[in-house]
Amino acid sequence: MKKHLLALMLACWAGQATAGFDVVALGVNGGVEEGNLTSYLVRSDDQKLYLGLDAGSVLPGIRKALDKGSFPQVTAENAAPLTPQGAVFRNLIGGYFISHGHLDHLAGLIISSPEDSKKPIYGTADTIGTLRQHYFNGRVWPNFTDSGSGLRIGTYRLNQQRPAQRFSLGLTGLDGTLYPLSHGGTPSSMILVSRHKQSFAFFGDTGPDEVEKSKNLDTVWRVLGDEVKAKRLKGIIIETSYPDGVPDSKLFGHLTPEWLLKELGQLQQYAGGEGSLKDLTVIISHVKPSLKAGADPEKEIMSQLEKGNNLGVKFVRMAQGDKLAVK
Repeated sequence: MKKHLLALMLACWAGQATAGFDVVALGVNGGVEEGNLTSYLVRSDDQKLYLGLDAGSVLPGIRKALDKGSFPQVTAENAAPLTPQGAVFRNLIGGYFISHGHLDHLAGLIISSPEDSKKPIYGTADTIGTLRQHYFNGRVWPNFTDSGSGLRIGTYRLNQQRPAQRFSLGLTGLDGTLYPLSHGGTPSSMILVSRHKQSFAFFGDTGPDEVEKSKNLDTVWRVLGDEVKAKRLKGIIIETSYPDGVPDSKLFGHLTPEWLLKELGQLQQYAGGEGSLKDLTVIISHVKPSLKAGADPEKEIMSQLEKGNNLGVKFVRMAQGDKLAVK
């Protein structure tokens, strides 16, 4: 009996030690094209349900992810009476974190809400207030939440969370902690999700501290530096909206490769100095497409990041529908 119990404990410990996160990209861009806007799913690889990380484009991203085989557990047979797209949307997403109230980070959530199942939405006081007052208010869109004005349909339970306080993310099995970010005068936020002593960070839109006249990123880097030191942090998703060369006065609360590398240098210092970020997965999000002939901002941004990468991090640019295991 004791041997059996010991073996079970060792198996559980080994599973926790190697646990990581599955990330699916439902939308990877910022800006002008509505079908591929910032939206990711993350789950612990020992759990069924995903947490939505922003929701700019939801159903189009699920369709693309199914085409790419990113949800192998969903088939037409086991999805019935729903479509596979409907089964992922209604049954595999356990809730949403919305980083801030800009439309390109929540349009998919709003448009798809009439077909969603009941689930929680998490955010800061500013974000939850924006959803309640300016979107789900019975005028811009029917009120699919449990609070605010008009007929309350109650599909979404709005959860206002205080910064730097850990909380449970519903049925996803994840915990979350929110931290404020500065986005050109608009409040934004980052969430640190965790399970089994493993963590993963998702950043809403943010400008560099120096331009924003803020200490918000510095606070976040200190927190994540401790996560790196403890060997908990598995990866981050962070924006790089524009290639280098855009004047600071035209960033409007966003990052360029040069600024991101400089900010990650701060993280490196808090994480233990040179070499401490080696092989950390850094997923680049919110690239703004260009309508200029011949322009390829995504290619330009990734090239500039790699050229300046003296930190040893692994820069990753996911395409819509891609799945990535972050260990």
